[in-house]
Amino acid sequence: MNDILRQLGSLFAQSAPTALLVLLLLVILDRIFFTPLAKVLREREAASSGALERAKEHRKMVAAKAAEYEARFQAARQDVYRRREIERQKALAEREQELRRARDQAEVWLKEALAGIAKEADAARASLGEACRSLATEIADTILGESLPGSGGGRQGGAEV
Repeated sequence: MNDILRQLGSLFAQSAPTALLVLLLLVILDRIFFTPLAKVLREREAASSGALERAKEHRKMVAAKAAEYEARFQAARQDVYRRREIERQKALAEREQELRRARDQAEVWLKEALAGIAKEADAARASLGEACRSLATEIADTILGESLPGSGGGRQGGAEV
């Protein structure tokens, strides 16, 4: 067993410089390579997660602004519809008023025309009545003048002369 321990001690003594070199290499690699690499990876993780958080916040802000824009747009649309309805009601009221005025004016013209026609009809009746009386007198004179030989108002006296 002594021999094994000696061989182990000899192997340990021979491997000690290699172990020291490996240990030194680990320290150097840690300081030169692993520590800066870990720092860069942490910064990258922080930057990417920070960018994701900022993107989420930005997305929320954009969604809020889109909702606000949509609400404003809807309110503006309702305002336009309301104004259009007011204008339509006003136009309908003006149209109704114009129609009422036109009906009233037509009614006045109709009454004036009917009154004029009634006056013309009365004048025509009076004229026809006068013409009828004159014609009746003339017919009566003609008939009576021809049937009465001695009357001076007939045609005989005038035709014989």
